[in-house]
Amino acid sequence: MSKILTEITPLSDKDCFYLIDRRKDCFDYPIHRHEEFEINYVSNCEGCVRVAGDSIETLGYHDLVLVGPGLEHGWNQGNAGPKGDMREITIQFPASLISEELMMKNQMSTIRDLFGRARSGVAFGDGFINGILRRLDELTMPQPGFTRFLRLLSIIYEMSVTDDSRILSTTSFANVSLTSDSRRILKVEEYIAQHFAEPLRLEELASLAGMAPTAFSRFFKTRTGRTLSDYIIDIRIGHAARRLVDTTMTSAEICYDCGFNNISNFNRLFRKKKKCSPMQFRQNYLKTKIII
Repeated sequence: MSKILTEITPLSDKDCFYLIDRRKDCFDYPIHRHEEFEINYVSNCEGCVRVAGDSIETLGYHDLVLVGPGLEHGWNQGNAGPKGDMREITIQFPASLISEELMMKNQMSTIRDLFGRARSGVAFGDGFINGILRRLDELTMPQPGFTRFLRLLSIIYEMSVTDDSRILSTTSFANVSLTSDSRRILKVEEYIAQHFAEPLRLEELASLAGMAPTAFSRFFKTRTGRTLSDYIIDIRIGHAARRLVDTTMTSAEICYDCGFNNISNFNRLFRKKKKCSPMQFRQNYLKTKIII
């Protein structure tokens, strides 16, 4: 299976960011990746489909996401057919927009966290979109470059402090480094990441954290928001989705390669998480891939 298209953006070493505001009738650019962060706003896109990592979702009237470097993403018509007068605002900027030294300052903590989450893709809710749209409009208007730069930083900051957002792709698909603030949880997550294809027992994982199984189960859910079993399933499904995109392995081969013990259980869990079968997921990617 061919690789996903890698986009070379117009940014040069002397540019802070690239911005384009356009009207279009349909989405015609394939699923792709690039080394820059991207903010993408689309309106009048109801029924179209957004892909970000292993997240595939049908859109409402408008959509706003922040996508980090290297994450596959794209939009397609889905079952909507051609639409009139869609608006798309795309802003791409390098990871070096904010220097590493500045990023480590206390005042940058929320932006630092946002950029970490963006490597799995972050989608924003309707309430936030409605509140930030005026600022996006202002960003597209003629103005001095430095003023435009400050407006972009303001938008990024607002994205970093809102609660009206959610992560899109699984970390295992996006190959995101683990960053839990709990040493016990991080140790267990790292072990799961290395041994996801093997049988994983509660007693064994609890012992890694130095806790009794029951206490560890409660502790894990409190710190991660998910049960241990749900977390393990999400990790395995993410790896399975990655193999569906990057390899020609059969569904059965992927099932056992990712730690599932039978194909029917794998298909059931995959459909529950992704709202489609493994083969449908692969086909959704193939529809908008380019051979390079």
